[in-house]
Amino acid sequence: MMIEIKGSQFVNKGAELMVHAVIEQIKANWPDAELVMATNPNSPYVERAKLGAYQKLSIRKNIIDLNFISYKLPVKFRTWLKHKWGIVTEADITHVFDASGFAYGDQWGSLTIKALAGEIIRSKAHGQKYLFLPQALGPFTRSKDLSYLKKALPQADLICAREETSYQHVKGIVGENSNLHQFPDFTNLVTGVLPDYFVNGDQKVLIIPNSNMVGSRNNQSAWKSNYLRVLQDAVAMIRELGLQPVLLNHEGAGDGAICEQVNQACGGDLELIHETDPLKVKGIIGASHGVICSRFHGCVSALSQGVPCLGTSWSHKYERLYEEYLQSECLITPEITAEQLREAFSTAKQLACGEKQVKARDHFKQQSKDMWKTVFQRA
Repeated sequence: MMIEIKGSQFVNKGAELMVHAVIEQIKANWPDAELVMATNPNSPYVERAKLGAYQKLSIRKNIIDLNFISYKLPVKFRTWLKHKWGIVTEADITHVFDASGFAYGDQWGSLTIKALAGEIIRSKAHGQKYLFLPQALGPFTRSKDLSYLKKALPQADLICAREETSYQHVKGIVGENSNLHQFPDFTNLVTGVLPDYFVNGDQKVLIIPNSNMVGSRNNQSAWKSNYLRVLQDAVAMIRELGLQPVLLNHEGAGDGAICEQVNQACGGDLELIHETDPLKVKGIIGASHGVICSRFHGCVSALSQGVPCLGTSWSHKYERLYEEYLQSECLITPEITAEQLREAFSTAKQLACGEKQVKARDHFKQQSKDMWKTVFQRA
């Protein structure tokens, strides 16, 4: 059994946390399974090697997809590639666990949809399994994308939409299909690790930025002119409350640049955390007094651990997440004033420990357990 963990990377800490969550379940259910990960700019060989993952050879460049050739290669040659160089092809993979998070929809290129459709259809034709783990999907409005997806998605063994909006986007394509389910983000089952250097967390409020908030993928233009102002207001509010603001870089250079901008605008003396271990990032979030967050998995890590969390949004996935955790009031708008921000943070602290919210956290953890049961049944 050879399982590809697709859509994974090591720069975005949320994406890497999903990798850990997947591997944890694979080891528990299929301890002898072999792992495969594809190369990409954010998934260097060294990081993949630490997980013992084989490297997937992809024969695709832009619109040209020649991965069908891998099925025509002699088995002896593919075996030699695997054992000599640690390289496997699409033909060697028995299961694809697609953990892309948010990679398919109008906010991304059509080439991704075309490649996805081809891979699903080839997988079905060769008796392999293709399973989408919970992720945000859609919207899908481009005619070419819809044509590809209508042919491919019904052939997937399992499609897990992460929330109602994504579910409806896919349902509009496949209809009432038995392969379509709705399950929450599954990193809520992963236990974080608190690093020794993070002390007095109960006196610290994390600010976790997201470069997408001021990028082209965000269709809420008001955020582009207000985002830095809101984060600076957040720093001032935290200090006024007698707490310590801390900047946490959840993904790479883009987010790091925003951290530096906020730091310089607020005096240049803020604590800035660049933690590379996603388990430690989750541990830091769990040990904090509160969080003001623009990264989806940062929000999940806070909400699922009962940490007060104000969020911002550039995609429907944030609105649905906060609705599910019964904390929609904690998703702030770009026009929010400093006083309103303080009131919202007070609300977040009240809701984090509310009886209904505690039940919601427990409910979604059980949902994630049910999801994994479904995955291994379908696989």
